[in-house]
Amino acid sequence: MRWDDVADQHCSVARSMAILGDRWTMLLVREAFFGTSRFEQFVAYTGGTPQIVSSRLKRLVDEDILSKSSYSERPSRFEYELTPKGRDLRPVLIAIMNWGDAWLHDGRGSPNPFRHVSCGHITRPVMVCSECREEVSMETLRTEPSKRLQKQRMAMLSAHLESSAE
Repeated sequence: MRWDDVADQHCSVARSMAILGDRWTMLLVREAFFGTSRFEQFVAYTGGTPQIVSSRLKRLVDEDILSKSSYSERPSRFEYELTPKGRDLRPVLIAIMNWGDAWLHDGRGSPNPFRHVSCGHITRPVMVCSECREEVSMETLRTEPSKRLQKQRMAMLSAHLESSAE
């Protein structure tokens, strides 16, 4: 299966990763959340080459995760801002930051801790149930695959088994 085919799967993770699945894209999303808006800032803060940053920004604009607006006509210069679709990536970014803080730390604490504005404390945001507001974990959740997903997974396994038997 080619990488582009991942987007065709009936799977939210696969579809999301087809758009967000490389390090440069997520670093650009991180920077947009931190308030970065100009091309040169994205290049400097991510360490990506201008070509990589340009192609990933274009993809994020095409996917309506970022919007692009001109702030200078001569020379042409643009600013980028998260769209509502892009802002909905906040829990993803927070989860990645929490995981990195827990498992990839250097012993000197979080490089970018969160402060809860309401109470003023440094915090580690957690996921809660949208219905009862109770904190959730993988132990308190279970997936319920749709019939369409079950059928697709059976077809994928069957195709794999057939090709590996040859």
